[in-house]
Amino acid sequence: MKYFNVDIINKGKKSKELIKAANKMAAVALAKRQFKGAVVVRATETAAPVDDSFKEFIDKIKQSFEGKIPEEDKIATIRQISVMTDAGIPINDTLDEIATHTENPKLKEIWQSVCDDINAGKSLSDSMNKYRSDFGNVVVAMTELGEKTGNLSGAYRKLSEILGDIQDNNKKFKKAIKGPRTTLIAMGVAFSILILAVVPKFKAIFEKLGADLPVPTKMLLWFEHYMSNYMPQIIVTLVVVVKAHGYFYANNKQYKYNTDKALISPKFYLINKAIFLSTMHRYNLIFGELVKSGLPVAEALGTAVGMVDNEIMKEKLGTIGANIGRGKSLTESFIETGLYENMLLQMIKAGEAGGQLDAMLDKVTNYYYEEFTDLIDNLSTYIEPILMFFIAVLVTLMALGIFLPMWDMGKAASH
Repeated sequence: MKYFNVDIINKGKKSKELIKAANKMAAVALAKRQFKGAVVVRATETAAPVDDSFKEFIDKIKQSFEGKIPEEDKIATIRQISVMTDAGIPINDTLDEIATHTENPKLKEIWQSVCDDINAGKSLSDSMNKYRSDFGNVVVAMTELGEKTGNLSGAYRKLSEILGDIQDNNKKFKKAIKGPRTTLIAMGVAFSILILAVVPKFKAIFEKLGADLPVPTKMLLWFEHYMSNYMPQIIVTLVVVVKAHGYFYANNKQYKYNTDKALISPKFYLINKAIFLSTMHRYNLIFGELVKSGLPVAEALGTAVGMVDNEIMKEKLGTIGANIGRGKSLTESFIETGLYENMLLQMIKAGEAGGQLDAMLDKVTNYYYEEFTDLIDNLSTYIEPILMFFIAVLVTLMALGIFLPMWDMGKAASH
């Protein structure tokens, strides 16, 4: 955003106003909106005030910690655009109203910038394209679709439904892992307390015993030694490892590729299936809705694959568009990915042949949604044996580590 000194004549009085806008035309348009009936004489770019420069610097620091815009806020504003444009309110007035009343500061700035761009003569899709990283490919695609068909309110209504389905999908997964995650944390805390509070009391006794200690006891003493003497270093190391993983996953393509490949491998029990089903549901949902809305198949495929996070699956699904460009049918292209079951391929083939592709894609989407929902609903049942195994291992380790030496002491005393 730039700053402009705008000279205006309002009710016979000249004044100079400082306006923040994307460009000179946007600054003039904004001045006319703020000062109804005023005549704009000129607008000249100027340096940002010191206070505003400092505020922008602080805001950038805050945004780096805030991360992404909450999905709820994005969906709410998109739904508002749909309702207001459907009521006949011009898009620039709609965006100005939304930017004024949106509480999220980053979202407020984005919608104000888009509004200024439209007032400067840009299209909504061109302006939204600048914020592709914040909104995603599907938002830009549906914006372009709404402009092409002249039905922006309908496109944004469908967009809010798509984003809502994706959000519900993510919420279900987070809710399902909340219980097992809490159990794991509780296990870790309990084990740490036992190691730091109980084991040291037996340590002196074990040292006086002087005999060879059993393996479980040596393991407990090893844990106690490192947790008592190096706990800060252990915590810092864990934090650094987690942060480093997040950084490399976001910025290193090869690291992300290798991580994604590992996550969908059979070694990662349940995780691989959850990622596969959620990804396929999202991909087919977006592809089907875009085709149903009138977007060409090739363009819909490109947008849908852009919403896939896992690099391995994205690579496979990305071949569909390329194969169609070579003259292959959609069904043949789906077969070559190796991701679709034969039953689903037959449904897609029937839909493609009978001109009912969108209806069959709905059935495919529902299939993946039901499979994913079933996995999530029964996640605790799947994970419970694993948690019980870990609890049994920890309890056995603690019991054997403490009581085996005590039994040896009892035998020695009886002799």
